[in-house]
Amino acid sequence: MIHIITERVIPQQMQEMCEELKTYIKLAVDVRRHIIAGGGALHADCQAVLLEDGSDQTDIWGADWIPESREVRFESLINIRPKQGNRSMAIADAALRSAIESIVREKFQS
Repeated sequence: MIHIITERVIPQQMQEMCEELKTYIKLAVDVRRHIIAGGGALHADCQAVLLEDGSDQTDIWGADWIPESREVRFESLINIRPKQGNRSMAIADAALRSAIESIVREKFQS
C-alpha cells in the first residue's frame, strides 16, 4: 500500500508500507513540498501518486527507507535525469541527498 506522508508516519502506515517488500520501503520524495509517497513495489508507483497529488516531476526523487537500521538509500531508476545533471540511479548531488535524508528522517524517525 502506498501512503502520502505529510506528517510523522504512524505505526499503521509503516506496517502497510512494509507489506510489499518486508525489509525496506520504496519512497518518492518531493523536495519542494516536503512530502513523501512510500510503499509499493516500484519507486515509479510512488512517484505516480505524488504526480497525481500535484507534485512536479523535477521535484521528485527516489530513495529507500530501511526501518531496522534507520538508513536512507538514494538509488532508483527514477533518479536517472541527464537534463537535471543526474546521469545514474544514485543521486550525485550531496546537497540534494542531504535534503532528501532530512525530509525522510523528519517523517520516519521517532
